[in-house]
Amino acid sequence: MTPAERVDEALRQCRRSALHLEMRDGYMLDDPDYHAWQAGHRLDQTDRSSWWRPWLQNIADAVARGVQVRRARIVSEPISDYIRYEYDITFPNIRAGEDVRWLPRRRASDLALPGNDLWLFDGEVLLINHFSGEGDWLDVEHVTDLDVIKFSAEAFEAVWQRAIPHDRYQPA
Repeated sequence: MTPAERVDEALRQCRRSALHLEMRDGYMLDDPDYHAWQAGHRLDQTDRSSWWRPWLQNIADAVARGVQVRRARIVSEPISDYIRYEYDITFPNIRAGEDVRWLPRRRASDLALPGNDLWLFDGEVLLINHFSGEGDWLDVEHVTDLDVIKFSAEAFEAVWQRAIPHDRYQPA
């Protein structure tokens, strides 16, 4: 099963909460969609069929089941070109029902944070995302250690409390 399929399956089984913590300033820099954005292409918010994809449907289905889906992004400022791209393409996540917040890295210096991005489902299923130095998604590690799960949940909540809601965050 690919890393994406593992996350998809965990979200399909989720019943209460899905937390996603992202801490990198770039992911999959060879992504053709990112290159198209760099060349000036922008998603047409009025043309849902051009940007709606199965992952967004999975989020919408989870939200319809009553799952609270929250994503917190810790970003360096001024933001990288990739984070500007990510900011521009966040509206589909919002429309699918995700709650997204942004935390400038300077405001996270005193927080204890995990070493990797993560997903935490229902406070029980922890998936740690492993990336290459270039931001390519390599693997998802399923962590069962209760201390690591508790630490990750507390770290996410600390970030969430400080982070700025997407509709109020103005990238530097």
